[in-house]
Amino acid sequence: MITAVLPTYARIDLEFERGEGCWLVTTDGRRFLDFTAGIAVNVLGHAHPHLVKALEGQAEKLWHISNIFRIPGGERLAERLCAATFADTMFFTNSGAEALECAIKMARKYHFANGDAEKNQIIAFKGAFHGRTLATIAAGGNPAYLEGFEPNMPGFTHVPFGDIEAVCAAITPRTGAILLEPVQGEGGVRVHPEGFLKQLRALCDEKGLLLVLDEVQCGVGRTGRLFAHEWEGITPDIMAVAKGIGGGFPMGACLATEKAAKGMTLGTHGSTYGGNPLAMAVGNAVLDVILKDEFLAHVNAVSTHLRARLEKLVADHPAIVAEVRGKGLLLGLKLNVPVGEMITQLRGEGLLAPAASDNVMRLLPPLVVSIEEADIAVDKIETVCRRLEAAGAVVQGGAE
Repeated sequence: MITAVLPTYARIDLEFERGEGCWLVTTDGRRFLDFTAGIAVNVLGHAHPHLVKALEGQAEKLWHISNIFRIPGGERLAERLCAATFADTMFFTNSGAEALECAIKMARKYHFANGDAEKNQIIAFKGAFHGRTLATIAAGGNPAYLEGFEPNMPGFTHVPFGDIEAVCAAITPRTGAILLEPVQGEGGVRVHPEGFLKQLRALCDEKGLLLVLDEVQCGVGRTGRLFAHEWEGITPDIMAVAKGIGGGFPMGACLATEKAAKGMTLGTHGSTYGGNPLAMAVGNAVLDVILKDEFLAHVNAVSTHLRARLEKLVADHPAIVAEVRGKGLLLGLKLNVPVGEMITQLRGEGLLAPAASDNVMRLLPPLVVSIEEADIAVDKIETVCRRLEAAGAVVQGGAE
């Protein structure tokens, strides 16, 4: 008999009652150090007082009024994001998948508006994850997510991760854009080779293509810069963001240059809830904290310390941990044992961490995590490594 909640998740039997910073507390009083953060969402941790105050203050005034009226909080948030990024304009959404849908539509409409309607093909990368809508599973190209939902939406060509020669070979007269995550999260916490984004930017400029970035998981301070592409000193034409931008409240945005957005005119896109007053109040509150000079310095200090300890873990327990991946506080451990076994045992130690492809365990703490909390997490991981070694854990190949 089917459950009342559609059974599309293998839910872990834990019920949380409240959160405090980087910690979650179950209904029976157990405390867990949260290195999942809602899958890179709760950038300011749980129950951050500034976010709580902003949401409560707005909830007492207006929840929803529709985008047929002006929403001052949204105008302010858009202006602040434009000032802090490459963007000239943006569209607010409820999720990352919606932000990617807007980005895909915008890229296609740009060429249509230029009289090149046939330039509607997008090059994307194997291992990517862009969402669960029909368009975004087609963009991701993962057979496991596409199966049973055929016919697949056309318009996407997939090339190997980080392969600039493959990108060049895939460009045709119908190619209009290149879409990628600067750091693949779900795909195994993989960072593109240094200089790769610069190569893509130059290629797009040369060929008249749009560079579209998916920073849903790697953006909003997660890598130690406000957005991950900033490490390479380039700017995209279009960028989808979500997750951290709402700090736990459902929201996303599609940011763009004026040029890239030229086709998105009156009536070409819309959203009932996107940019509602509640979301905009929380989004502005998140920016209040993240845009402070000391915030990203803290992220980089903790990530440097955490990575050093994780690298030592690899050296001390090579039979269990093969490699440290990622950037900032978007980190992954490539394991030599089944990732599910590691994650289950860590739950028993009071640490929550999610899996990714390629037998990788992600470490995605709130960005307010302290060095002391990072040390607690590594100590728990090492405890499990020693236990697995003592039990004679064998090397496993491939993702679980």
